[in-house]
Amino acid sequence: MLLEKIISISGKPGLFKLVSQLKNGFIIEDVTTKKKVSIGNSSQVSLLDNIAMFTFDKEVPLFDVFENIAKNYDYKEAIPHKSSDAELKEFMTASLPDYDTERVYASDIKKLAQWYNILHKAGYITPESFVKAEPETLDGEPATEDVNVEKEAAKKAPKAEKPAAPKVKANSAAKSAPKSTHRKQG
Repeated sequence: MLLEKIISISGKPGLFKLVSQLKNGFIIEDVTTKKKVSIGNSSQVSLLDNIAMFTFDKEVPLFDVFENIAKNYDYKEAIPHKSSDAELKEFMTASLPDYDTERVYASDIKKLAQWYNILHKAGYITPESFVKAEPETLDGEPATEDVNVEKEAAKKAPKAEKPAAPKVKANSAAKSAPKSTHRKQG
C-alpha cells in the first residue's frame, strides 16, 4: 500500500490522493469517488505516510497499524467509526496492543477506523498491498546474503566535508587607500 500520496485535509471528510501540484495549490482525487478537485496552498494537509500512533515505548507508523487491522479482520472492513468507545478501545487493543492510552484518544481511534474503512472501500487494503519490497544493492540487484558489506557500508557512510578555503590577507595598501566619495550634483 502506498500511503505517501494519500492525504487527509482538515475540514474535508474522507481521504484524497495527490494527483499533481499547481502554482498555488494541488489537484487531488477523492479515493472513493475518484472525483478530482483543486485545493489551495492554505489548506491544512496531513500525509498518511507521516502519521504514527503512540505506544508506550515508540511511535508505530500508520501503515503498520493498518496492516495489523487488515490481518485481524482478514482484509475485510473493520468496525464502523461510530461504534461505542468501549468497542473502539477493544478494536485498538487488538490492532496495537501496547498503544498509549494516555495519548491516543477515542477521536484518534475513530479516525483510524474510518480511514481504514475508506481505504478498504477504495481497494487499497489487500494482502498484496502489504508486501514489502526487497532491499536493493548499489547496482540495483536484489540483495542476497553474500552482498559485499563494504559497498553497503560505503553507501551509508557520511560524505567527507570539503576543506575550508584558505584565508587570504587583504592587501595592506588597499586598506589604507582613501575611499572615493561621489556626491550628486544638482
